[in-house]
Amino acid sequence: MSARIDPTAAVLRAMTVASLDGVIELENAIYPFPWTRGNFVDSIVAGYTAWTLNHVDGDLVGYCIAMSGVGEMHLLNITIAPAARRRGHARRIVTELVRVCRSRRESRLWLEVRESNDEAREVYRRLGFAAVGRRKGYYPAPAGRREDAIVMSLDVMRDDIDALD
Repeated sequence: MSARIDPTAAVLRAMTVASLDGVIELENAIYPFPWTRGNFVDSIVAGYTAWTLNHVDGDLVGYCIAMSGVGEMHLLNITIAPAARRRGHARRIVTELVRVCRSRRESRLWLEVRESNDEAREVYRRLGFAAVGRRKGYYPAPAGRREDAIVMSLDVMRDDIDALD
């Protein structure tokens, strides 16, 4: 991963099975309870919105998986490489997801985030998401325990959401 990566030099691409080696490598490096290759393959085969964000030289910056249904979108996984964080990449991906939601007339973008992940919760808050609930024991945690998820939602039809652009 390159520290020089900036949002203007990164390209969103459709995630494919061929791109999964890098995705799995990043997923395993970041998360103590990562998605499996099968989770990613199933998402691609199901037709979920699945993108990689790559620097123009090919370096993987991040990725996302989102599922549409019943007039809304659920962001299942969004990951930015540690060396590329705080450069607007999450904003770039969420902005594009908002555009897709609007084009499909999906009114809300939902996500869950670990209660302990203060950094991600703050990023989502700055992007306009609001905490709307809690899922008890949603995530696996060390020593066989479970961790709550904070449910967050973004009304993508709000006029002021254009601040993402």
